Parts: sequence; structure tokens; C-alpha cells
Amino acid sequence: MENQAEKKDPSKFDWVTERSSCSLPKTFLTLRQQVEADVKARNGLRPANSPYEFSVVDKGSDFMVVLTAKDSSTSVTFSLAEKAIVVLNNEGEKMFEITLTFTEKGECKLIVNNEERESWRVRRMALEDLMFRGQ
Repeated sequence: MENQAEKKDPSKFDWVTERSSCSLPKTFLTLRQQVEADVKARNGLRPANSPYEFSVVDKGSDFMVVLTAKDSSTSVTFSLAEKAIVVLNNEGEKMFEITLTFTEKGECKLIVNNEERESWRVRRMALEDLMFRGQ
């Protein structure tokens, strides 16, 4: 988020502050907020009297997106590890890992499978099957 002065004078770019904010714990918190918004949006799209619901549940330091239906539930877990954010399926198997890079442009980017990914794409990779199963 560069301001106008930084665009005119790149020497004023506060790389130390920007790099400090490019951390897994901070990214994990941001991701959780974004996932909560995704869950709220998806619940808002359910038909009236739907037999299912999505929720975000804390599990220790991890958080889960849970689909609860009549007699069952399934989930995706986001877990903050030492070197990555790990996304796990309902069986606890790793779907993928999210790491970070601080680019030459001074931007914090998410990396999945050695590719830069926008946050919404990462959330889609994690949650699309859970949220849109059968559609």
C-alpha cells in the first residue's frame, strides 16, 4: 500500500515495516478474517430452511471451516506451522501448504505449489469442494 510520496520517491519506501508485516502469524490472522467473510457470504446464499450450515470453529491455535448437515459434518482445517500455513482436509491429510515471499516490488505474496497466488485463489483451493459440493 504505497502512498503518493512513496510512488514519487522510492527511497522513502519503509521496507522494514512492510517486511515485518509479511509474517506467517499476521497472514494467518488475515486469512482467518477473510475465511470468516467467505463463510458468511456462503451462508447468505443458502436457500431458506437449508439442512446445512457453514461455520468457522477454533481448534486450539488452528481454525476450521465446518459444513454441518443433518447427520454429518465435514471440515477443512487451517493450521499455523513454523514454516507454513498448512491446509488439511476432513481426514487430517495435507491438501497444500501456504508460504510467503517478500517481492522485489515490496509486496507480500502467498506461495502455493511454487506459484504466487492471490488470497482469494488460495481460499478457493481450500474451500471450493466443501462449499460447493454437488453443484
